[in-house]
Amino acid sequence: MTKAEPTQKPRPFVDLIISIVIPSVILMKLSGDDKLGATLALIVALAFPILYGIYELIFNGKRNGMALLGVISVLLTGGIGLLKIDAQWLAVKEAAIPLCIGVGVLVANKLGYPLVRKLLFNPTIMNVARIDEELEKKQNRQTFENRLDRANMLLAGTFLFSAVMNYFLAKTIVTSESGSSAFNEELGRMTLLSYPVIAIPSMIMMLGIFYFIWRTVNRLTGLSLEEIMVSEEGKDNASKSKDSD
Repeated sequence: MTKAEPTQKPRPFVDLIISIVIPSVILMKLSGDDKLGATLALIVALAFPILYGIYELIFNGKRNGMALLGVISVLLTGGIGLLKIDAQWLAVKEAAIPLCIGVGVLVANKLGYPLVRKLLFNPTIMNVARIDEELEKKQNRQTFENRLDRANMLLAGTFLFSAVMNYFLAKTIVTSESGSSAFNEELGRMTLLSYPVIAIPSMIMMLGIFYFIWRTVNRLTGLSLEEIMVSEEGKDNASKSKDSD
């Protein structure tokens, strides 16, 4: 029996407060020379998402590429501000990370590792065994795989959207010299706006992809929503089975 990995329920509100709201408020309100100053305010603001990301990576078992990329992204932002690198590189950095993820999604799919399976079509969310059984029965396996490839392309598209919007937002809002109080304030404003302008539309797109997969499964297998989705009891059993492997 292997030791169970630490699990924790998602805490989107806590993530939002620590990673976006607190840093943004510090950058916009405490960057003046009569307060923390541009450099110290940037260090304090970025410390919140960096330390939180490291905490998640180490203590909550979120040891994955996405969490690591988040920490790296914040460190790069801090480097641009602290080293006073031209602010245009902030826009490049903001676009480069989601763009690289999107390209990675396409490459992984070509290599036979579609990310959409890990994120959406997996045994913790859907009754994969039952779905596979029905697909084989109705001889719709190849059609389903083609649709899954399309869903993976749509997933890559969400990262492309994020890359374009990140670049546009950074280029439009952050125009002051890096390392200055004005730069910090603009960075804080950009961080706040990134949630409604980028994160929420991306979530809606992800829900659309999930709906596309569900409709595909429903049409190709004839299974109802209740039969497709994994119940809480099924999740507990899957978790116990995984722990006992």
